[in-house]
Amino acid sequence: MKQPSTTDTLDRLEKGSRVAIIRLRSLGDCVLSTPAIHLLKSARPDLEIAVVAEDRFAPVFQNNPDIGFVISPTIAALRSFKPKLIVNLHGGTRSARLTMLSGAEIKAGFDIFKPKWIYNTRIPTAQEVLGIDRRVHTAEHQAAAMFYLGVPIQEVARARVFADMRLSGALPYAVIHPVAATKEKTWPEFGKVAKHLEAIGLEPIFIAGSADDLTPFAKWRTVSGAPLTEISALMQNAKLFIGNDSGPAHIAAAFGVPQVVVFGPSDAETWAPWRTKSVVLKAEGPISSITVDQVKQAIDQVMQ
Repeated sequence: MKQPSTTDTLDRLEKGSRVAIIRLRSLGDCVLSTPAIHLLKSARPDLEIAVVAEDRFAPVFQNNPDIGFVISPTIAALRSFKPKLIVNLHGGTRSARLTMLSGAEIKAGFDIFKPKWIYNTRIPTAQEVLGIDRRVHTAEHQAAAMFYLGVPIQEVARARVFADMRLSGALPYAVIHPVAATKEKTWPEFGKVAKHLEAIGLEPIFIAGSADDLTPFAKWRTVSGAPLTEISALMQNAKLFIGNDSGPAHIAAAFGVPQVVVFGPSDAETWAPWRTKSVVLKAEGPISSITVDQVKQAIDQVMQ
């Protein structure tokens, strides 16, 4: 075990200071930033915290008691908030420009972010911050930023997503997300899995974005292009989630929904479901090499 690396940055903030956290795309990253934000708010309840996020991902942060404001990623909106501290969790060109022009006195970002001169508080790797050698989950990586700034190092809890309504099916149901960003990440046999779910008393409900094709699953209930608020409401009462590695899996995990997630080329160690009962099936070759029987067995295992 190495010596953890931390600073007293938070101690330098006056009571009631404003903190802006930049978390631009993607859905999974946004969901998995909420444990880090909770750590910050728990350590300093007096701080006013805003998250800078695209409008399409803003619902991830709404109704969250840790977050006072959700700000559109524009210079004008950010400067109007007048943060004392800004923490860039994204690292792209757009977030670097937002950080640079934010007006914040303290500008924090991971040391790998470029250009380096923008940041007067450079956060080392999560391994250096935590004093460990192992690889870390995305939730731990983002939490490490808060630990470096002065939040006491502790266990990183489950993600926090809040739904303001409840949706349910006619029966206890399972949510299936059968699509992914690329063909290599898309397992092709979810229809056969749906039949197994019916056999064990769960109604399959298929979800996807408005641009995705759910016609192969038309014999079951489908939810296409629903806003994140509706997806969150659907997830919180589900008995099971099944899908490819994608953002909806992390929303399900935030509600503690048991799940089976099929991984193709993605890094399962970094993106596995966080703090919920799950079985991860990682393909050794193409994702289609994972069999229907393997997924059925995983479902039975996680539902025990």
